[in-house]
Amino acid sequence: MPIFRLVCSVVAAGLISPVILEARAQSSPQQADSAAVLRVAQKLFDAMRTKDTAGMRDVFEPGARLVGMRTRPSGEIVLQVIPWQDFATAMVRDTRGEWRERAWSPEVRIRGTLATVWAEYDFRFGGTPSHCGVDAVQLLRTTTGWKIVSIADTYETTGCPKRPSE
Repeated sequence: MPIFRLVCSVVAAGLISPVILEARAQSSPQQADSAAVLRVAQKLFDAMRTKDTAGMRDVFEPGARLVGMRTRPSGEIVLQVIPWQDFATAMVRDTRGEWRERAWSPEVRIRGTLATVWAEYDFRFGGTPSHCGVDAVQLLRTTTGWKIVSIADTYETTGCPKRPSE
């Protein structure tokens, strides 16, 4: 009898509580990896908010890039690719207040040494809304833990959904 069918039969017979199976699933290695990946993304957002370049260095691989389509003032749409170090420099020099990015409803996918986080986000300079969209964060499991190797995002200045409560 296949294991899945056996487990379903045992649960249906009341011999094992489905709650126990759910609790075991939540403590699986995949769940632990997902939590670790999300902690790296949150550490990036925290470092952005506090303008902490050392914190950013901890989450990025040295060659990591940030990628997105951006609209120039002329209306031309261009591909923007910047090293994380340039992003950090711009963050530190910016005078509009803290950089506050919040993400929600993350979807985490992991296979071996590769992880992806796909999440809705919004962004503010200080208290002023700037833009929103979707972040796609790519991470690799290194000898020192999960590291961001690239971030691609949409950059939407209109039609942003209502922010979830803080």
